[in-house]
Amino acid sequence: MKTHYDLIAIGAGSAGLGVAIAMKRLGFDVLIIDRSDRRIGGDCLNDGCVPSKALIHVSRMIHNARRSGPFGWTMQGATDLGAVMQYVRERQDIIRTHENAAYLRDTEGLDVALGTARFVGRQEIEVTSEDGPPVRTSAKNIVLCTGSKPQLLKADGVEAVEVHTNETIFSLDRLPNRLLIVGAGPIAMEMGQAFARFGSQVTVVGQEDRILSKELPEVSALLQQRLEVEGITFRLGQQVTAFPDPHTARIESQNGTTETLPFDAVLVAVGRTASVRDLNLPAAGIELNDKGQIKLNDFLQTTNPHVFAAGDAAAGAPAGTRYFSHAAELHVSTLVTNLLTPGQVLDKKLSYDHFSWVTFTDPEVATFGLQEDELTKRNIRYERVVYDFAEDDRAVIEAYEYAKMILFTEPKGLNPFGTRLLGGTVIAPNAGELAQELILAVQKKLTVGDFFNKIYPYPTASRVNKSIWLDYVLDNLPGVVKRAVKWVY
Repeated sequence: MKTHYDLIAIGAGSAGLGVAIAMKRLGFDVLIIDRSDRRIGGDCLNDGCVPSKALIHVSRMIHNARRSGPFGWTMQGATDLGAVMQYVRERQDIIRTHENAAYLRDTEGLDVALGTARFVGRQEIEVTSEDGPPVRTSAKNIVLCTGSKPQLLKADGVEAVEVHTNETIFSLDRLPNRLLIVGAGPIAMEMGQAFARFGSQVTVVGQEDRILSKELPEVSALLQQRLEVEGITFRLGQQVTAFPDPHTARIESQNGTTETLPFDAVLVAVGRTASVRDLNLPAAGIELNDKGQIKLNDFLQTTNPHVFAAGDAAAGAPAGTRYFSHAAELHVSTLVTNLLTPGQVLDKKLSYDHFSWVTFTDPEVATFGLQEDELTKRNIRYERVVYDFAEDDRAVIEAYEYAKMILFTEPKGLNPFGTRLLGGTVIAPNAGELAQELILAVQKKLTVGDFFNKIYPYPTASRVNKSIWLDYVLDNLPGVVKRAVKWVY
């Protein structure tokens, strides 16, 4: 480790790896620090995206096999959760071959320090490892990429209960007969469906009146209906207040009534908190906001102009944050652009206007662009266009006619072909893939006419991206346009 660098990244998750590798490949001298070699890859590799999607993949295979009875196939037996988790670890290890200290040093040319980092000056860092004395170094700029931790459940008697978060749920090797999930967001829905498909009796307790509160109400309702068909029980508008014993939870509704629920294990998914505690931020002149988050400006810069934040650590940004790995990718893109721009006048502000996300349940929920509440808040005029997949041949073939697409567009004018897309949500199998074309349309300001001019192979699932506009255009052509077309004909 050198005494000075062009840039130091603290944390080797999605944000830290992104900014460190990008700056190194651009020719800068870069140091990346993480607590241990095993934690490189961050929450995404170790406790989040990778293991959860591997688990969902296995649960989907089991679910589809069990549904094959009407076609002459019979499947029996219990899920071997130990074997499932072994598959999950194998997938993680494959990705870990290029997310470890040796690879980063040998292939990317990065300096890597393993240990706990803390500020000892405005641009000076001290790294403490288990096998040596503390070592100090400094940099022109430092990026905090320390991630976040799951919020803990506060309830009487919780210390005597087997409580899991996303950091521990993948260590289970025996399937709980009864799984209680506290929280009704994306993690709760994804893990709840997966464990229900493995064979657990899943009950979801959420304080809000619906699941996925950041989605459109009709999308939340449709997904809840699909999950209830698979046997998941929902107790919404309620909260866990106590655990009378290690296998019983007391829940209280909004009107004050209480009841008890038996369980074998608990998964808590009630939110996340940025990890900034051990950094000794005051030594660098870095302030926190009233929520305990790092205070940032629109350029992800802290109150120390040489220190920035990215990924989950950037929760204090004026634009807010999104706890996704690809949000870290957006932060990295913004930071690298600005670090190479002379003077803040030309710097790019963080914006989520073109941001998208996917909840990987079955059906998936893909949301992108400006949503209805944001459009209303900004006084942007818009129209709502809805398409039910019951009209789509591919949906009929594969039995997902229940699916739905809800899009927000500019108000139509005399030429509906010139209308542009502002945002929307798709709830359907593989919605995350179906929506990619729509996401590009928002970013590149494509029009309805651009979709009309594309010929989709039949019967690809993505034909819905054109089908939604057929009735929209034909029903909204002004009479004067129709008369003009007829006259030309």
